[in-house]
Amino acid sequence: MSTLSQQILKVHTQGKSFHDITAQVQSVVAQSGIETGLCTLFVRHTSASLVIQENADPDVLRDLSHFFAKLVPEDGKSYIHDAEGPDDMPAHIRSALTRTSEQIPVAHGRLVLGTWQGVYLWEHRQRPHQRQVVIHVQGA
Repeated sequence: MSTLSQQILKVHTQGKSFHDITAQVQSVVAQSGIETGLCTLFVRHTSASLVIQENADPDVLRDLSHFFAKLVPEDGKSYIHDAEGPDDMPAHIRSALTRTSEQIPVAHGRLVLGTWQGVYLWEHRQRPHQRQVVIHVQGA
């Protein structure tokens, strides 16, 4: 018989940056009581994304940020949509190029992540926001 658990994680960002949410997601999985199953994460925004990435060397996250800054510039003249400022459309593009959802297996009541993997909410806007991540755990 399958069990379901669902919670919304609120993440207060400080502007463009990565926010490690691994511990909070693991806590929701542990509270669910599900030993074997699947954890699905979904960010409810179009200018932020989720990534599973290296959690040991912070240079990896810095390099990702620099790469995306070059790939999707915030020059204020490359885009038609600028209703919320020059970082708005670049944030939408970055979100489209990454992911708004992730799925992680659960075994023995824990996320089955690799040794050096962490789950991050990636804020693509310059100013602080409150973001919501839906955490859905299903299994037995």
